[in-house]
Amino acid sequence: MNTGGSAAAHRLAGVALNVASPEQLAAFYTRHLGMAVDRSGEFLRLGYGGPGAGLELRPASSPDPYVHDGSDEYWKIGITLPDVDMAFEQLSRAGVAVTQPRQFLDIGYMCHLTDPDGFQIELLQHTFEGRPRTSPGNPDLPLGGGAQIGQITLRVANLDNALALYQRSMGMRLLSKQVVAGRGFTLYFLAFTGETPPNGDIEAVEDRPWLWQRPYTTLELQHLTEPERPVRPAASGRAGYAGLLIEDRRG
Repeated sequence: MNTGGSAAAHRLAGVALNVASPEQLAAFYTRHLGMAVDRSGEFLRLGYGGPGAGLELRPASSPDPYVHDGSDEYWKIGITLPDVDMAFEQLSRAGVAVTQPRQFLDIGYMCHLTDPDGFQIELLQHTFEGRPRTSPGNPDLPLGGGAQIGQITLRVANLDNALALYQRSMGMRLLSKQVVAGRGFTLYFLAFTGETPPNGDIEAVEDRPWLWQRPYTTLELQHLTEPERPVRPAASGRAGYAGLLIEDRRG
């Protein structure tokens, strides 16, 4: 396994969302999910620091609320952390609606929630259900501590076009392919990294906990093998997905 490799020229720095009120939505992320706020730029930024990506909240120009449906290109962020059960208990006690944690197939141990504007959030444990955790959770920290944005998920109907853009043109490395049987989609995880997974087979199940423990954020492409409708791209100003934030490290 290559755990270092050459430094990538780019970094997946975040995802930009158009929202009704950046300040009001930021309060949810800071209070319940433990993110820190950065107001130094043009737009409000949220995140956990380190090499992982963040959220950039931009004021929407349209009064129409965001509606999450099956036609969106943007799907969710995934927050990776050591102890999903502790995170679930904290959120539940705070009155935040969150699904019961469960092992989803051979993908990971997870639960889900939505923020007040309707954006989807997945909480994904570093290890599978029943396996030793990477560290004990800290009940005094939001989500039990150790959280970061591990994935930004986009839905794609044309996989060849998506891989041509992200893998071949932008230089991201394909780390994992995960077939989700019976659900009509396959997941592809890419990152700006010099690392390679422990197993040379990109479909290896044993690589998945390794992937959930990376310090950087991966781009998760949900390829719709049985799409019901076309994927709707970002629209300027409308509430919802505004684009990925890619940082050039060479300058």
